[in-house]
Amino acid sequence: MAQAKVGDTVLVHYVGKFEDGTVFDSSTDTQPLKFCIGSGQVIPGFEQAVIGMSPGDSKTEAVSCDRAYGPHRPEMVAVADRQQMPDDLEVEVGQHLQLQHASGQTIPVRVTDIEQSKITLDANHPLAGQDLMFEIQMVDFAVTTS
Repeated sequence: MAQAKVGDTVLVHYVGKFEDGTVFDSSTDTQPLKFCIGSGQVIPGFEQAVIGMSPGDSKTEAVSCDRAYGPHRPEMVAVADRQQMPDDLEVEVGQHLQLQHASGQTIPVRVTDIEQSKITLDANHPLAGQDLMFEIQMVDFAVTTS
């Protein structure tokens, strides 16, 4: 039976868990995840785990943070003066906002703390710094012809 390799488009079901077993994402109640191996559409550790799998195969793969969303980088956390926010903006911890950098680039951030005069914004991916566990089931794939 053929095995998935770089360049193949795969369909997989997955359950993503933290080390304590808490599920943070799953495709089991929806459509399988479709991506091309080697295109960078998914985290490197997940992509590597799928290589060599055949339709019907299942596996559990531990993915360290350096092969997932990277370490949590403190330099990507900023404390903003609440007066810099629009008056009509009601912010809550966990809320996702988009900031406009001076260069024009849009930066997605998450509100992580609110004080009376300050708001803490984190531009790290919410899963940065986390080691993850994935249960993966190969559904199907299209072999590339080279």
